[in-house]
Order: sequence, then C-alpha cells, then structure tokens
Amino acid sequence: MKILLFCLFAAITGFTYWLRHINLQHLKKYGNVVPEGFEQVVDEEKLKRSSAYTFDSSRLGLWSSLFDNVILVLFLFCGVIGVYDSWIGSFSSSSVISAILFFLVMTWGSTLLGIPFDLYGTFKIEARYGFNTTTARIWSIDFLKSQAITAVLLTLLVGVIFSLIGWSPEHWWIWVWGFMGIFSLFMMFISPYIIEPLFNSYEPVADSELQGDIQTMMEKAGLKVGKVLQMDASKRSNHSNAYFTGIGRVKRIVLYDTLIKQMSNAEIVAVLAHEIGHWKKGHIWKRLVWAEVMALAGSWLSFKMLEWQGLPGLLNLPAEISLPAKMVLLGFVASLVMFPLSPFSAWRSRCHEREADSFASELTGKPEDLASALIKMSAENLSNLFPHPFYADFYYSHPPVVERVQSLYSQKS
Repeated sequence: MKILLFCLFAAITGFTYWLRHINLQHLKKYGNVVPEGFEQVVDEEKLKRSSAYTFDSSRLGLWSSLFDNVILVLFLFCGVIGVYDSWIGSFSSSSVISAILFFLVMTWGSTLLGIPFDLYGTFKIEARYGFNTTTARIWSIDFLKSQAITAVLLTLLVGVIFSLIGWSPEHWWIWVWGFMGIFSLFMMFISPYIIEPLFNSYEPVADSELQGDIQTMMEKAGLKVGKVLQMDASKRSNHSNAYFTGIGRVKRIVLYDTLIKQMSNAEIVAVLAHEIGHWKKGHIWKRLVWAEVMALAGSWLSFKMLEWQGLPGLLNLPAEISLPAKMVLLGFVASLVMFPLSPFSAWRSRCHEREADSFASELTGKPEDLASALIKMSAENLSNLFPHPFYADFYYSHPPVVERVQSLYSQKS
C-alpha cells in the first residue's frame, strides 16, 4: 500500500508539473500578439515583460514545489514522521500539549525551510520587475508578526480541538465542526479590526469626488457597507487589487492605494461594483454554507478514518503513532483523493466572478469601465494574458482576463 500511495502521489505531482509545462508552452506560442482591446495599455514591450515575469515566477514556483515535495517524501515515506512523533512525545505526557508542540514545531520547520524562496521571490523577482517596495526591516517585522499570530491561533485551535477529543471521544467530530465554524465567523469579525491593521494602515478614501461616486453607486445597489477604505499597499508592493473583508455590520471594501493611483474614478467604481456583486448575488454566504457542509462531512469522515486501525499501515508506520501523526497522514491521503475536485472548485469560483462582472455592468450601465479597469490591472500586474485553457480550467478562480474583457465589451449597449 505504501508503494501504491507513493505512485499515486508521484502521478498527481507529475500531472501538475505537466500542466505548468503546457501553460508556459502556450504562452511561448501565443504570447507575442497584443489581444484585441488591450492596445491602448499593452504594447509589445509590456507583453515581453509580462511573459518574462510569468516565466520567472513559474520557475521559482517549480523549484519551491520540488523542494517541498522532496521534504514531504522524506517526512512521510522515509520514516521521518515516526522519529519526529516519538521525539515530540518525549516532551510531555499530556496529549493536548504534545499535539500543540507537534503542529507548532512542524509549522515552524516548514516556514523556515520556505524562507529562501520567499526572499528570492520578494527581493529578486518582484524587485526585478519593479513590484517590490518592501525593505528587509519591513519584511522581517511582518514575518515575526505573522509567526506570532500563527503560533497563538494554532495553539488555541489545536488546544481546543484535542480537548474536545478527550472530552467526547465518540462524538468529538460534531463538536470540533461546531467550534471551527464559530471560530471562522469570529475571525471574519475581528480580522478587519485586529489582525489586518497589524500589517497595513487603513483610512477612508481621501478623494472627496471619488467618495461621492462610491456613495451614489452603493445607494443604487441598495447596500450598506461599513466602510470603503484605502490601504497603504504601496509600502510593500506595487501590485494593485481590491477586496471585500468582514461580515455583517463590519463588512468593508478595501482598495489598494496603488489601484487608486492607476485608475480613473469610473474604473474604481466599476471594480467596487464587482466586489458588491459578490455580496448582492449571495456568493459570500453560499461559499460559507458550502464550506460548512463540506467541513461537516470531512469532520465525520476524519472521525471514521482516524478510528481505522489500518491507517498507520498505509505508510508502514506502527499502530501506536500519536493522533496528530495520524491526522497528518490522513490529511495527505485526503489531498490525493480530493485533487480531482480542484477543477470543480475553480469552476464554481469562475461562475461567481462572471456573475459579479454582469452585476457590475448592470449597476453602472458601463461595462467598458470594468473592462478598462481589468485591462489596466492586468497590465500593471504583468498578468499572463495567454494561459493554456486546460491550465485555466484546472486552477483559475477567475476567468482569464482576456475572456472577461471580451465578455464585458459584448455587453455594451
């Protein structure tokens, strides 16, 4: 079974690398002609830089993936997990404390091993293409903050989950599912006020004319959003974006300051209309409900699988390995089993994005404004304008930008 599991892992990994390959080959073949509608923003030089950025980023991603997979093979298939499990178990007789240490140390180890790739991506590739604006000091402070937050949250989650398992050995799966659902909602409420401000500064949109245009658009949509804020994204990167955060009374729309500098007011309003479309079309709550349904099913299946005596034997591990080690093994097996569902998840997300685009077009009455915004955003971010269709179907959470632009222009009255 161990050999079979390894072969399945190797096959899936090889397939993902093949997808990378055909995506880059597609870019090589078709990425030298400016798409229709992009001519005013994208020239041949910009197209070359976009292709080069895609190739460099993909190459780094490939090396990072190869390194991660080597570590994974060593950890799971070469017996390191058993040694690690025994070492962690020697520190405490408490199952809760041992579980916290197990996941904390493993997370820290994975993070430390990934630092060289993160640094190279930030200070070499991102800097080479004019995106990086962060400094070593800012990067270091962000890293320490993120690790502290991760440690606190992971300790809380693992501590409560394993306490629930000890308290209710036969029904812990339902209690854990309920706790995780409440915790997720709690994080959606507090993140905009506590966690996000630890990394960026937020303030109301400074342009009074833009504020008026946004207010008019939101009144037309019949939506009350807590705040529309601009974020000092340029402190770390020149990439541009906008996003929806929070839930209920604390929901807010955040604009990167780089996006505000790059676009006209009409284009910014169109981007906001797209984000509002996600809320008005019910995408937020639909995703939450779907996630909770899947989490409930996953929690019950995990309970059953962790009870199965044959689980450790899948990797020829002793039956007495700890519950955290079994969870890691189960998570690995689940990732292989769930892999074929990746295109379905991406397809659902793309459907939501198309609905949000259509909503924005109807709300503003000017689909060309959103099309123009998408063109500018893709040009400024050096996005790949020519992804392989199969690669996009498998991975893209948004329709390819050229497809979105063409669809928007077709909606012009």
